[in-house]
Amino acid sequence: MVYAARPRGRTLLALALLAVVMAIAADLIIRNSGHMSQRGVWAVFNAALGSSFVGTGLYAWWRRPDNGTGALMVWVGFLFFLSSLEFSNNAALFTVGQFTDPLPISGLAHLVLAFPKGRLESRYHRWLIGLAYLNATLFQLPGMFFYDSSAGCAACPANPLLISSQPEVYNASGAVVNLIAVSLIALIAREVIVRLVRQRRVARGVYGLVTYAGVATLVAFAFLFASHGFGGPGADAVRYLAFGLFVTVPFAFLGGLIRGQLSSAGAVAELVDSLGGANERSRSLRDSIAAALGDSSLTLAYWATEQQAYVDAQGQRVELPARGSGRTATPIERGGAPLAVIIHDESLAEERDLVRTVGSAAALTLENERLDAELRARLTELRASRGRIVEMADGERRRLERDLHDGAQQRLVALALNLKFARSSQDLAEVHGLLDDAIVELSEATAELRELARGIHPAILTDRGLDVAVNALAARASMPVEVRNPATERLAAPVESTAYFVVAEALTNVTRYSQATHAEIDIGRDNGTLVVEVRDDGVGGADPDRGSGLRGLADRVAAVDGRLLVTSEPGSGTVVHAEIPCAR
Repeated sequence: MVYAARPRGRTLLALALLAVVMAIAADLIIRNSGHMSQRGVWAVFNAALGSSFVGTGLYAWWRRPDNGTGALMVWVGFLFFLSSLEFSNNAALFTVGQFTDPLPISGLAHLVLAFPKGRLESRYHRWLIGLAYLNATLFQLPGMFFYDSSAGCAACPANPLLISSQPEVYNASGAVVNLIAVSLIALIAREVIVRLVRQRRVARGVYGLVTYAGVATLVAFAFLFASHGFGGPGADAVRYLAFGLFVTVPFAFLGGLIRGQLSSAGAVAELVDSLGGANERSRSLRDSIAAALGDSSLTLAYWATEQQAYVDAQGQRVELPARGSGRTATPIERGGAPLAVIIHDESLAEERDLVRTVGSAAALTLENERLDAELRARLTELRASRGRIVEMADGERRRLERDLHDGAQQRLVALALNLKFARSSQDLAEVHGLLDDAIVELSEATAELRELARGIHPAILTDRGLDVAVNALAARASMPVEVRNPATERLAAPVESTAYFVVAEALTNVTRYSQATHAEIDIGRDNGTLVVEVRDDGVGGADPDRGSGLRGLADRVAAVDGRLLVTSEPGSGTVVHAEIPCAR
C-alpha cells in the first residue's frame, strides 16, 4: 500500500507544480493583455478559481484515488487556466483562447453529471457530455472564419482564421452554439436534479452542496449564453453572477467532505444512542442502521459459518445483489472474520467508510444477531435433512425389499423346490443333480446376501478398521486410486462408518460421472477432527444440491456434527472434503 501511494503522490505533486506554472502563466497573460480592462481583478479571480479547483481536486484525488471526482476537478481547474489564452496579445494564442474559453463550462457540466462517483453512468450521459465538449470547440469553428476580431476592439490581435468579415454570419453561428449550450445545460440539470431527489437522506446531505452549487452555476451560464445569443439586457450582471457561483463549487465540495465526516459521526452517535436507549427492544437493529444511514430499503445478512454463505434473520440464504441492480453490499468484519453484510442503495456506494463505521459501531449487536441467524439456519437445515433422511430411509427399505425379492429370495425359493424334488425322486442320479443345483443356488444366494450386507454396513470395516476398508474400496475402483495418510488407529464406530461412506460415495461418483483417470484419498487428524478428502482429475461440475447422493452424504456427515464441502469447478476436477469430530 505504501509503494502504491508513492507513485500517486509523485503524480499529484507533479500536477500541483504544473498548476502553479499555469497559474503564473495565466496571471502574466492577463496582466499584460492589451485588450482587457480591470486586468488586476480578473487575474486574481482567475488564479483563485483555478487554484481552488485544482487544490480541492488534488486533495480529493489523494483521499479517494478510485473515485474520478478529484481528477475531474483538477481538469476543470486546468481548463480555466487554459481559457486565459483569449486575453493573449499573440494572434495564435488569442485564437486558441477563443476555442478554450467555453471549455471550463463543459468541464463543470461533466463534473456535476459524474458526481459523486466520478464517472458517467449511462450512454445517454456520455452522449450529453461529448456533445457539450464538441459544442465548446468544434461547433465554434465555422463562425471563426467570419469573425473580425479588430471590429470593435482595435487592440485585439488579428484572427488568423478570418476569411471574410461577416458579423451577421458570426453572430448567427454563435446563436446556434449558445442555443445548443442552453439546451444541453437544461438536460444535464434535469438529470442531476432527478438523481438528487432519488438519493437517500445522508447522501443528499453530503452531496447536495456540490450539486446545488454546480447546477446553479450551469443555469447562470445558460442565462448568460441566452443573453449573448439573443441580445438580452443585463449580460454583464449575469456574467458576474455566473462566475461568482462558479468559484463556490470547490468550496461546496470541501463543505461536503466536512459535512460527510460530521454525518458519519452523527450517524454513529445516532445508532449507538438507539441501540443503548430504552426503546432498543421495540426498534430492530435493521431499523436503527437504516435510520442512521437514511436508507429505508436497507437489509442485513449474517455470515453462517457452516453454510459458508450469508443468511437473513430467519436463517434463509441471501444472494448478494448483482452488478447494475441498483443495490450494493458492504461487508462487515470482526477480528478479520466475516460478520455480516449491509445491503443498501447504490447511492451510498461512495460512502462505504460511513457504512463500515456504522456497521462496526453495531458489531456486538450484529454478532448476537448473527448467532441467532446461524442457529435458525441450522434448525432450518436440520428440519430439511431430517425429511431427506426419512425419505432416504424409506427408499433404502424399498431397495432392500426389491433386491431381496428379486435376488436371494428367488434363489432360496428355487433351492427349496430342488430339495423337494430331490426328496420325492427315486432316481439317485437325478437326486445328485438336484442337490448340485441346490448347492449352486445356495452359494449364489449367500454371495448376494453378503454383497447386500456390505452395502448396509461392511463387515471389513467392523472387523479390520477404516484403513483396511478404505484400501479395499480403492482396490475395487475402476481407475487408479492413491490412499494417503490412512487412519490406522480405531475410532468410534459412527466416525468410521461416516468416513467410510464419504469415500464410498465419492468414489462411486468418480466412476459414474467424472471421467477421471486418477483419484486420491487423504485421511488425517486435525485437533480432534477426522478430515477426509477425495480428489479426482475429472470434468468437475458436481452440484450437491442437484444430486441425492451428495446431499444424502452431507446429511449423514451433519448427523455426527460434521461438515461436508464439495468443490467442483467445471474442467478442474472435484474435491469432496469432510470434517468429522472424533472423540479420540
